[in-house]
Amino acid sequence: MTILVGYIPTPQGEAALAAAIAEAKAHDESVLVLNMSRDDKLVDAHRAESSDLDRLDHDLAESGVTHEVRRIEHGTDPADQILGVIDRERPRMLVIGIRHRSPVGKLLLGSTAQRLLLDATCPVLAVKAD
Repeated sequence: MTILVGYIPTPQGEAALAAAIAEAKAHDESVLVLNMSRDDKLVDAHRAESSDLDRLDHDLAESGVTHEVRRIEHGTDPADQILGVIDRERPRMLVIGIRHRSPVGKLLLGSTAQRLLLDATCPVLAVKAD
């Protein structure tokens, strides 16, 4: 089986990756790292640079975990993209990093993490950065 991790180049993304590696090692599974870029933004802070993805590939190889690192270059909604990968790949688990948001922030802004927690057809492990 596969552990899918939604990766963004933030402390939350690094925490999600670490949790996915630990889960994969504990159950002898592979890791699929997914990063994406939105079409509607000229600069997207969630888009990992090629050097970041190369580092991820190296770190995963060093960990001994079978893995694949993918970037989705086009899309408008990260939740839709991740849910589509879940439908196609059928991972055992999705791992995402989350951050604290104020109640007003939750009300005014949509949350990719919230949508994934509610709509994913596989278990979701949500982790916080230290």
